[in-house]
Amino acid sequence: MAPRTRLHQQLESGRDAFAHLLRTWHQRNGWPHTMVPRLGQHMQLGRVHASQISMLKHCKLANPGPEVFLTIGSVNRWLWRWSPNRQLRDLPLANCPEAELLQRYPPVALLDGAGQPLGPGQLLEIFTGLTPPPPAFDLRITEAEASGLCGALSNWLTGGQPWRQCKDQVLAAYPVERPKRRQQFEAVLSGQKDYSATELEAELDDLHRTACLMAERPVPWAKAPGTVDQFLNQLRQQGCGPAAAGDGVPSR
Repeated sequence: MAPRTRLHQQLESGRDAFAHLLRTWHQRNGWPHTMVPRLGQHMQLGRVHASQISMLKHCKLANPGPEVFLTIGSVNRWLWRWSPNRQLRDLPLANCPEAELLQRYPPVALLDGAGQPLGPGQLLEIFTGLTPPPPAFDLRITEAEASGLCGALSNWLTGGQPWRQCKDQVLAAYPVERPKRRQQFEAVLSGQKDYSATELEAELDDLHRTACLMAERPVPWAKAPGTVDQFLNQLRQQGCGPAAAGDGVPSR
């Protein structure tokens, strides 16, 4: 019974990690569920349904077939080679929001720790709990700590100053062009709202880039954030206190 229990826990952990991976990937790119299925179909990389993507993102698909991983991995590798100057000859722009998104916003691919795109086999290993997600996509945040992290983020980027005094410098360093995300970023930094845990996970790379750009320019109160995982750990210490910095963080 014990070996079966350990196997069950491994599989549950893998499904959770894979769901986090897909959610973060889609949110960082601003993609709908249909993006990977549409690309897989039109670029002849495999077939996966939008409903399967949605279920995987919410840990509701326990036994996906091999073609699911083949398609996602093949699309990811294709996107890694994507250039904004390329034309999607096989994906007509007319009435195709997915193609428009690719043309307007260069996609972020799923990369391993060495900067190489994840393929079907690696995705399957993550799903089954054999290997953890790559560090840049394994920065899970709980709802219980999200509000504290938002407060710490605001203090970090504003240096504790009133928002009006530092607004222009902070917004100039935020690398995202999408209006809705910029509005949300400003609302969080000015204390009008908080990111949810899922939103904060998806924003983390760009928040880290913001802190890096502010430190490079330099902005007088800015400080170097280190790597993205170091940045998150420092925010946890500020938002939760050193003793609670690791509380509630999913084990890996």
